[in-house]
Amino acid sequence: MPTPKPINPSELPELARSVIRNAKFPQLATIDGDQARLRPVSPVRVDEDTFTIYLANLRSYHKTSEIANNPKVELCYLDSNHDQVRISGVAQIIEDAELKQDLWDSNPLLPLYLGTLDNPELIFYRITPTRVRFMREWALAYHEVPIA
Repeated sequence: MPTPKPINPSELPELARSVIRNAKFPQLATIDGDQARLRPVSPVRVDEDTFTIYLANLRSYHKTSEIANNPKVELCYLDSNHDQVRISGVAQIIEDAELKQDLWDSNPLLPLYLGTLDNPELIFYRITPTRVRFMREWALAYHEVPIA
């Protein structure tokens, strides 16, 4: 087994940001009753300072009811080097009209798929982190990443 490169704790936030930038499409874990569910998602915004992740979703998707029943979720990013970042957090529906407009305007794919911001199926989530962890490939141990 390869020996992982040592990590300077002060570098952890930037190491985590790098994985998020390079992986782009995390897996989102939710709970459906007593069954875990996992699926890839495409964030519409990432706040790199706070590790807050924003997602667009459709009300008819099953994960909408899963999040409504239990808003505690986890995102896992895995980059091409097999380094990973896990973000545990709480998903909240975004009600702020100005923020929704900003998310819409900054994502050219949303109008292509959803037509207008007024689409009744559209819902935005903010995932506020409660814990962020980084693991380098073969390290077999997570490092806690400070949350701003």
